[in-house]
Amino acid sequence: MDAGGVEDDVIICSGATILGRVTIGKGSTIGGNVWLTFSVPPGTRVTQAHSRDGRFEGGAGI
Repeated sequence: MDAGGVEDDVIICSGATILGRVTIGKGSTIGGNVWLTFSVPPGTRVTQAHSRDGRFEGGAGI
């Protein structure tokens, strides 16, 4: 069974939370304020979803 861990050349930005027995593959980047609960393969980039600014006028977007 994989014990998890952080491989070489990984960048973990401030505020990231790594939960559980996960492996972060070589050369991956984990963005700030991300909650990571699963293993990621080498070269992966994990970031937060961007918020959208939308208006709901006259029923638009509903």
